[in-house]
Amino acid sequence: MKKITLFLLLILTMAACQPEAPAAAPSPVPEPTASPAAEPAAVSEADLPVQEGYPWWNDVVFYEVFVRSFYDSDGDGIGDLNGLIEKLDYINDGDPATTDDLGATGIWLMPIAVSPSYHGYDVVDYFEVDPEYGTNEDFKRLMEEAHARDIRVIVDLVMNHTSVEHPWFIESQNPESEKRDWYIWADENPNYRGPDGQVAWHDDPSGAYYGVFWSGMPDLNYDNPEVTAAMYEAAEFWLTEMGVDGFRLDAIKHMIEEGQAQENTRSTHDWLADFYTFYKEVNPEALTVGEAWTNTQQVVEYTGDEVDIAFQFDLALDILAASSAGVGKAFATTQSEVVEAFPPNQYATFITNHDQNRVMSQLKGDVAKARLAASILLTAPGVPFVYYGEEIGMTGTKPDEDIRRPMQWVSDDPGVGFTTGEPWRAPAEDYPQVSVALQENEADSLLNHYRTLIHLRNAHEALRVGEWTLVEPNSGRLYTFLRYTENEVILVIINMNRNPVLADKYSLELAEGPLSETVEAVSLFGGEPSEAPTVNDSGGFSGYVPFAEIPAQSAHIIQLVGDGG
Repeated sequence: MKKITLFLLLILTMAACQPEAPAAAPSPVPEPTASPAAEPAAVSEADLPVQEGYPWWNDVVFYEVFVRSFYDSDGDGIGDLNGLIEKLDYINDGDPATTDDLGATGIWLMPIAVSPSYHGYDVVDYFEVDPEYGTNEDFKRLMEEAHARDIRVIVDLVMNHTSVEHPWFIESQNPESEKRDWYIWADENPNYRGPDGQVAWHDDPSGAYYGVFWSGMPDLNYDNPEVTAAMYEAAEFWLTEMGVDGFRLDAIKHMIEEGQAQENTRSTHDWLADFYTFYKEVNPEALTVGEAWTNTQQVVEYTGDEVDIAFQFDLALDILAASSAGVGKAFATTQSEVVEAFPPNQYATFITNHDQNRVMSQLKGDVAKARLAASILLTAPGVPFVYYGEEIGMTGTKPDEDIRRPMQWVSDDPGVGFTTGEPWRAPAEDYPQVSVALQENEADSLLNHYRTLIHLRNAHEALRVGEWTLVEPNSGRLYTFLRYTENEVILVIINMNRNPVLADKYSLELAEGPLSETVEAVSLFGGEPSEAPTVNDSGGFSGYVPFAEIPAQSAHIIQLVGDGG
């Protein structure tokens, strides 16, 4: 939290210094220096494929779906797998030539296995789809329909804990049971708190059990090899029988406790390394994306031979903070640190997810700021994830049910086009003003901003797998950088501020870079540049001013095409 607090103080201080109208040009400032990154033993850049052979997930934009809230096919008020199948064309219709779909090429499904809770994170049966969502056969049909559209599908695999209603746990409540050691039991309550100060030990007539999240989610005991074998069986089932392309692994930093050391333990890392070996033997192409809600340097330690990629929470928080404050300089430092820390593009990016207040609520309904956040996400390195409804600016603040409300398809119906019955949770009060139907035909809508940028990312390898290097804009309002491969160079210019930036208030500087001797500047998104940069002997440029004015809160994507085309 210290890093986040300092960042917020910095950007708010800088924002306070920004005048309402353009003022004198700020003095040139040096390029931010990234903090040195520790070299984790688990990651070897030499083992990564070359640029042409990046893994498939680096070509994907993922869309996170809560099935309960996406689309209800049978009118019972609960979203289901058949409803998701009906709406696949909204996510991606399988035709790269069309642009009226979102363009996402991957789907992450929040838990769909049998569970007594609406959210599904307390599993009762790892081998069956929850009947509220459909059947295993329905899921297999979803996989067929998704793959027919070249959409990859990963599912939440909750390994840290089960439900108290799971047969394993019910049996373990008997001290004489063979399942007793499948969970973490003590004869007397140790009464120490969890890593965030929460109650972690819960009393039961037969003793006390450990559950780091709450009493309804008892932690599994991975010191017991039988538990590991059972979870391997579940993972193999979903990869082979159900055909999934991989997993989002929930709460990986909590897997194995070492006494009162309850997160990021060496035992956890060792277990995940073994699990990595196992699932790669089942399917070498399978993806795991890990949720380790912690700082960048600890997230890096999971990446490579424990999970393929992990979510970058520091970056997500700072995307929101920078978009809100209108300052590019501080965010550039954060992005530099992340690029330095991870193997190229091997981390997952997002703005918010199902555990956080929605983007539009955090940005207080400011659509321009939401566009900025999307522009940063979808031009950045890494593997981007978009939470359902983020693309239309759905609102929601905790409790969690209110950040997981039904998808707002239409605005003229209390069921918001999600159901013909009564929705499991009432839609947000702003549904008359916020829906897919209202935005799909408006060229400048948030939905079409997302569509355009996702399709642009799909079409350009530099945006998907290119290297990233900071360009110094000589203006605190701008965030500017290059994405490039051997075949393509793209310059991204984002004015984070609510004021425009005039030509005499900025200039773009890149001491050395990947450019050829002469280039042409071609607009892919945003304004048309007035000229191309003059390339120096080191492949960079100096004093480049592509626009007489960079409009407030705008993004511009420019392809720099060399003599060879």
